[in-house]
Amino acid sequence: MLYLGADHRGFKLKEFLKKHLEEKGIPYQDLGNTIFDPDDDDVDFAEKVAKKVAGESSSKGILICGSGVSVCVAANKINGIRCGQVFSPEMAKHAREHDDINILALAGDVLEEKVAGQIMEKFLNTDFSNKERYLRRINKIKKLEEK
Repeated sequence: MLYLGADHRGFKLKEFLKKHLEEKGIPYQDLGNTIFDPDDDDVDFAEKVAKKVAGESSSKGILICGSGVSVCVAANKINGIRCGQVFSPEMAKHAREHDDINILALAGDVLEEKVAGQIMEKFLNTDFSNKERYLRRINKIKKLEEK
């Protein structure tokens, strides 16, 4: 399953991406915010999405706030999450192939909708390479989480 979350600064971009997903027939669950609320906090949605993704090994998430930084930091506090802030389709490809990110963090204030759609496509359609050196690095990250 693909889980989405965004605060007020990422709300418009999230709604755009939802339309894109619906057109492609890609199932998703919107974990909020489901209304535009200028007083909401991005951390709340990052936690919801990260906990869902961490609990389901084949799931992924997309989080959006103004800069993409806050949701990325918050999501990475949950064990099992590898959230990456991405600004181009090429970065998304490398983040999936090399780092096996399971949550994509986007900047609602910065990214144009078309570029965000391209980034999302790369994120969803690129697999982890499973190369030894990348597996080694991910295993080291897992050990950090155990400490």
